[in-house]
Amino acid sequence: MKSKTAICSLIGVLLVAFFMVGCKKEDNTVDDKIGTAKDFLYLTPEYQPGSYRNIDRIFNTRIFKCGTTVFPLPKSSKALTSVKYSPDGINNYDIDDFISRNNVAGLLIIKNGEIVLEKYALGNNETSKWTSFSVAKSVTSTLIGIAIQDGIIKSINDPMTDYLPQMKGTAYEGVTIRQLLQMSSGVDWNEDYRDPLSSFTSMYEAIADGTEGGIIEVMSNLTRSEIPGKKFLYSSGESYLEGKVLKAALGNESLSGFLSRKIWANMGMESDGYWLLESQDGDEFGGGNLSMTLRDYGRFGLFIQNNGMVNGISVLPPYWVAEASHPASDSPQCNYGELYSSFNNYPYPYYYPLGYGYNWWPMPETAWGGWDYLNDPDWWGTDAIQPSAANFTNLEGSFTAQGVFGQFIHINQKEKVVSIIWSAWKDPWIDPKEYEAYSFINAATGLLH
Repeated sequence: MKSKTAICSLIGVLLVAFFMVGCKKEDNTVDDKIGTAKDFLYLTPEYQPGSYRNIDRIFNTRIFKCGTTVFPLPKSSKALTSVKYSPDGINNYDIDDFISRNNVAGLLIIKNGEIVLEKYALGNNETSKWTSFSVAKSVTSTLIGIAIQDGIIKSINDPMTDYLPQMKGTAYEGVTIRQLLQMSSGVDWNEDYRDPLSSFTSMYEAIADGTEGGIIEVMSNLTRSEIPGKKFLYSSGESYLEGKVLKAALGNESLSGFLSRKIWANMGMESDGYWLLESQDGDEFGGGNLSMTLRDYGRFGLFIQNNGMVNGISVLPPYWVAEASHPASDSPQCNYGELYSSFNNYPYPYYYPLGYGYNWWPMPETAWGGWDYLNDPDWWGTDAIQPSAANFTNLEGSFTAQGVFGQFIHINQKEKVVSIIWSAWKDPWIDPKEYEAYSFINAATGLLH
């Protein structure tokens, strides 16, 4: 999801009955302007929306299918018609301001399993399927949890080479599945999305070219600089390896097939979705880019909020969501405020309040403790803001999935609130806009007590 080195860069309450309906058909009447795979990370605002909702017209993809029932998301009688928030403590903004200031393409807030706010912009509607970018990492880690519950993967403490013997003799020998999930392998990686010489770019070029086995080749040639389990370093390539581990454990069933079989078809998603592949008929890219409707993003959020319940049965280990959504006590490199600190040898150390779990971003359970450089134009240009105190009391103990260009699934189990944001930011990651997203969600959640 984010590259801090690239500065530019079930179901609430099971009282509502299922009803029978087929998957919805997507409305393709919009005359979209769609970019190419080669320019996908550099799209202008004119091309971002059409491209983000038509990934299957740019890349190789695979469908994950919904079933014959749709779990209803009724409209709440207590709709949020007004939300006032102030990210800088001076200027007050509302829902429309949030959408326009952050180039929001879709906004959904669910409380107790009911929709309290649903907005579409940038040409989207309820049938549009918007790409997730790195939000997919949280889906991949969830599928690994399901595989553990099913006994397909013995333990996340297994060496990844037990499942991928082709990685023996590489920098990943001795790295566990858990260390992949925590981005703590000790293997060097540069996640800069717009550096032509970065590790990410090498991986991305293999995807854009549709090169079968291209990502594994990139990952096999990396070097190690730290002992596994000691340092946090964000790596989309490692989430791809998580997917490869899972596929090997499944006996080569695709990740899309497993997702459909365990969640999508059984839980009541309203539409088929699709997942970016590395090559034609190749592997899913576990590090990014599932496409689905806004409400299905919300249903997946509800699945996590309710600890993995499908039709009253938990498909995740009982401990999984709590463990995946908090920094582990034995992993100080993933602790709140440490991800981009000198502890992790970050080249430009600063305080960023979130932590890291298993491909989820946990939020502090008490005071947030600040957020450095949000007001620095050398970092963020005209997006820099003078923040109010970063003390989002309504979000304490919550957690989020994040994707570049402003994609969020935010889970608040205590408040029983799921918030989804689609965006088309001009740069891959903009901390002030992330801060504003949480300022908005905090204000909205406060109105839903």
